[in-house]
Amino acid sequence: MQKAHRTVIRSVLFDLDGTLVDTAPDLGYALNLQRGVHGLSPLPFEVIRPQASHGARGLLQLGFGITPEDSGFNPMRQEFLQLYSDNICRHSRLFEGMNEVLKELESRKLPWGVVTNKPARFTEPLLSLLDLAERATCIVSGDTCPEPKPHPGPLLYASEQVGLPPANCLYVGDAERDIESARNAGMPCIVAHYGYLDTSDQPQNWGALGLVSSPEEILDYL
Repeated sequence: MQKAHRTVIRSVLFDLDGTLVDTAPDLGYALNLQRGVHGLSPLPFEVIRPQASHGARGLLQLGFGITPEDSGFNPMRQEFLQLYSDNICRHSRLFEGMNEVLKELESRKLPWGVVTNKPARFTEPLLSLLDLAERATCIVSGDTCPEPKPHPGPLLYASEQVGLPPANCLYVGDAERDIESARNAGMPCIVAHYGYLDTSDQPQNWGALGLVSSPEEILDYL
């Protein structure tokens, strides 16, 4: 991966869970509440954290060993989502250093936004509670466009919202689908290595410009 790139970055777009906001504590809290409902003991947070970017599907597979192909998956998913909705911002916070990055982008008049697969019913309240909704130039949720990431549609739509070609936007994400989506959209991208990567992930092979170990390093790509 190379840090050098030829286009001028004039906007930064962020994945939400594991990139912009550390939501794993509340996702893990909801999962362990649900395990308690079903008579199971809580899982250690360090076991839950790597699955936090994979949404309800990944968390339910971790917590209960079920997949969307199982007949009981949908009721369990709805139960989990309700528990998460009830506890959506107990401990979720911007990653350390991220607010300073956002302030720097704003001071440079560089629009920033959010492109996530998280449904709008969770994305919008969470960003509002964190006082980020009014600051973001665009918010693209998992159900904003017909197809979620890794389809390029959400990132292409976000670039339209900020009024720039995809080549002039930088996307930051912590999952392979984030990088695949950006590459499909012709958008430069970097991996948030501080996010929710699992030990089996190989982000160095995803085709991003590079990896950042802290939010502050994002500024090196501008």
